[in-house]
Amino acid sequence: MAIETINSNILKNMFIAGAKYLESKKRYVDEMNVFPVPDGDTGTNMTLTILAAAREVEKINGSDMAKVAKAISSGSLRGARGNSGVILSQIFRGFTKEIAEHDELDTKILAAAFVRGSDTAYKAVMKPKEGTILTIARSIGEKATEICETTTDIVEALREIIKYANEVLDETPEMLPVLKEAGVVDAGGQGLIYVLKGALIALENGTDVTLETYEYDGGTDEEVRVAVVHADEDIEFGYCTEFIIDTGDRNTYEENMEHSNTLKRFLDTIGDSIVAVADEDLIKIHVHTNDPGLAMQHGLTIGQLMNIKVDNMRIQHANNNDYSQEVKEIPMKDNAFIAVSVGEGMNSIFKSLGVDHVVTGGQTMNPSTDDFLTAVEKINAKDIYIFPNNKNIILAASQVCDLVEDKNVHVIPSTTAPQGVTALITFDATVTPLENVETMTEALDDVKTGQVTFAVRDTSIDSREIKEGDILGIADDGIKAVNKDLNSATYELIDYIMDEDSELVTIYYGEDITEDGAKKISDYIEDKYEDVEVEVHYGGQPLYYFIISIE
Repeated sequence: MAIETINSNILKNMFIAGAKYLESKKRYVDEMNVFPVPDGDTGTNMTLTILAAAREVEKINGSDMAKVAKAISSGSLRGARGNSGVILSQIFRGFTKEIAEHDELDTKILAAAFVRGSDTAYKAVMKPKEGTILTIARSIGEKATEICETTTDIVEALREIIKYANEVLDETPEMLPVLKEAGVVDAGGQGLIYVLKGALIALENGTDVTLETYEYDGGTDEEVRVAVVHADEDIEFGYCTEFIIDTGDRNTYEENMEHSNTLKRFLDTIGDSIVAVADEDLIKIHVHTNDPGLAMQHGLTIGQLMNIKVDNMRIQHANNNDYSQEVKEIPMKDNAFIAVSVGEGMNSIFKSLGVDHVVTGGQTMNPSTDDFLTAVEKINAKDIYIFPNNKNIILAASQVCDLVEDKNVHVIPSTTAPQGVTALITFDATVTPLENVETMTEALDDVKTGQVTFAVRDTSIDSREIKEGDILGIADDGIKAVNKDLNSATYELIDYIMDEDSELVTIYYGEDITEDGAKKISDYIEDKYEDVEVEVHYGGQPLYYFIISIE
């Protein structure tokens, strides 16, 4: 029997099934990444993004398309990780904007939603490339628009859409030469098709689906706090209160901003450590107060409350031996810094340069937008600078700028840790934030980065035959050294990057390298390049034997 409409409960079921199906295929999608390095994480990033949304969707009771749409949109936005996750969240964001006003969906409404999802994602990417997830999203919209004119059966339509999307996916190597040489199709596009396929299976089976999958703990190695919990008698406001106000479609983004400012002024009369984050249909509140109920009561005048969390900081202190000093709120300061880093040594280096909070991530785990939001919310500063230090993290970090209302967030588009270090060093507290952003961004071009890791599979890139286990030397413009020997590959990479203007080489050695091993690399540089200064630091980063900065 044909299925001509789906309601919110069916859509909820389909979305959770799509998330689970992608989760089951994530390692396969990871392995499709072009670079054969151990940080190929497109599948993981997309999975963590959609699971964040699926967890929000699963909490919804009753039949309400707008609520399901909101859960998908806001959950994926906050859970977005990596470029692929951010783009996926934007596809969902556009899709849900289209469906939110309907009680039931038919093939024509779904077609319009698919098209809007594609359009939203394209607009979110500064320089869209064909042969990527964007192409697959567009092909889904195009086929849906065509098929809705000939059938009202949603199952039949989805089958044809998936079939066509797979055909376009098979053509992606012809659109991107790097895919063709590596012998793979686009990983992000494959992931998107898996989501749609999982949704179709749920629709065909007609059974309820529960998430029943792991909860990813997106926390970092160290928690950022606005206030450090100390002695009970000095805690003026004892309850750390957090909640989200769901304003639905009643308000515009500007109206939510005004509501959050009004609420913030009220909260200032009953507490401190106030943070307000607003987007189009949510307002997130954090406050330390002695009357959580009064704070929430005022929140209820704006919209429905969700994700309520109240912690008694005095009891926390009694049970926590880590905090034995007096309660004292960290005073507001002009500037603060957040850097993405991994490895004990690299973390310490960033902290020594004034970084207030290190978000753990990089090669093997891209932080989510919500990870950055959490850090920003709990840093008490007027201007906060984020250093993603990985090209796959920049988009997730950049989304924070649009979500934070009461602080100025600036993302410096550093693609490597050495770039982040160089940018931090150029910060000047005597000039304006705009001037600092410009100066630090320009400084990124002053440093060249080399990274040494290993291949996780056989492939071919830039006419280089690569075998699993080969040592890879990666420069800013791609793989430049392939060798069975670690030192030989590292020397070859250094020789490629070095030029007559090079003055300083900094070597950060990873957790699998000894200090003596790093000294061999240092000795090579000093012997061959007499006028170049060399520094060696323990980075402790996993998977990457060396990260080399050349300035």
